[in-house]
Amino acid sequence: MNKHKTELMVGVFVVLTVAAVLLLALKVANQTMTSSGDTYQLYAKFDNIGGLKERSAVKVGGVTIGRVTDIHLDKEDYTPVVTLSISTDYEGFPETSSVSILTSGLLGEQYVGFQPGFSFDGIEELKDGDYLQDTKSALVLEDLIGQFLFNRGGSDSKNDE
Repeated sequence: MNKHKTELMVGVFVVLTVAAVLLLALKVANQTMTSSGDTYQLYAKFDNIGGLKERSAVKVGGVTIGRVTDIHLDKEDYTPVVTLSISTDYEGFPETSSVSILTSGLLGEQYVGFQPGFSFDGIEELKDGDYLQDTKSALVLEDLIGQFLFNRGGSDSKNDE
């Protein structure tokens, strides 16, 4: 009887541990911005978005100001269009602002880096539905390694002649 009670207690402990780990994983996966919830949409076209995904962060200097809400191909020129949902707490960016796809660490997740542009008389602010003109595509690690290897191989063969 004592053995049965011990097995039951171990089983309950394992179930509670699994439930706690699942709850923690769901909590981490659903990280959201702490804001009022009001947002406005900006759009950016990139040549290559790399591994960018929906719900990726939009950051200015490390501060999360929004999320990527949609990624689709433009029907006219077949380039990726990224929809950025920016919190209304961060309105007033000039239209000279730029965005680039960056990576956290060497092999970390990708996010959109938002760089506020310069502002002076005659420069308007970005509004809901505007397209960001200055975009920088993702650097794909495999492409960089391939370029390094092929450039290096090409220079060695020139030196041999």
